[in-house]
Amino acid sequence: MDMTIFANEYIKAIALLIVGGVLGILFEHVRNKRALFTYTVNHNRAGVSADDATLGKVKVTWNDKPVNKLYASTVELVNQSTKDFENVIVRAFTNDTILLTEQTSMVDTTHIIERTPQYAAQVQVPPGTQATEFQINLYGSSRDYLIPIMNRGQIVRFNFLNAAKTDSPPTIWLDIVHKGVRLQYRAATSVFLGVSTSRAAWVGIIIGSALLVFIFAFVSSVWIAAVIAYVLGLVALINGAIIVRAWRWIKEKITS
Repeated sequence: MDMTIFANEYIKAIALLIVGGVLGILFEHVRNKRALFTYTVNHNRAGVSADDATLGKVKVTWNDKPVNKLYASTVELVNQSTKDFENVIVRAFTNDTILLTEQTSMVDTTHIIERTPQYAAQVQVPPGTQATEFQINLYGSSRDYLIPIMNRGQIVRFNFLNAAKTDSPPTIWLDIVHKGVRLQYRAATSVFLGVSTSRAAWVGIIIGSALLVFIFAFVSSVWIAAVIAYVLGLVALINGAIIVRAWRWIKEKITS
């Protein structure tokens, strides 16, 4: 018997066992990783009250009440994970502006997001009575919502008309306490092909750099290598976005 063949087959079997074990560990890690929800906040000034001796007077009101600085704020919550969730309670809150009216929606659907029954009961004012100070403060500083289904990739949008208490732009935050969910705030950034521009750029640069090493190692013509490097630089953003989207698709297929 040729012991060399036997040894080679033995080494291959061990290598396959190790690779299979590593892939299995990675698969379980992806499946059991805590789900990540992210949210972004954008503020747009809707009106400012001013009283200037030269330019004149501008008065902004809401329900006939004067408001110094009125903002239209949009908060978007995204399920970035590969899991679907039910009955997720989300709290929007602030301490430097007064929440006035709101509009909610599940993006790409006809559904809206309702307030939780507990919160609705707290702010309900019986006919013939006036809101208490507690109800006014609660309504102006926070809202609790119940998302019945939060599928992977789902976006939930909250639009708030609010009156800033200070000269600075307002701040509005989200809070979620749900098993297996981690919430993270992300500064609003530009998006390319459904991927953050900065992330797509970094991934494109890394992949392009790896390809350049290969090109300079195997392409003898300097001019051809330079042209290829130039093209890779032009399409780095596209390559990065495609790779990120492909990775998302693979993760979804693995965990579905």
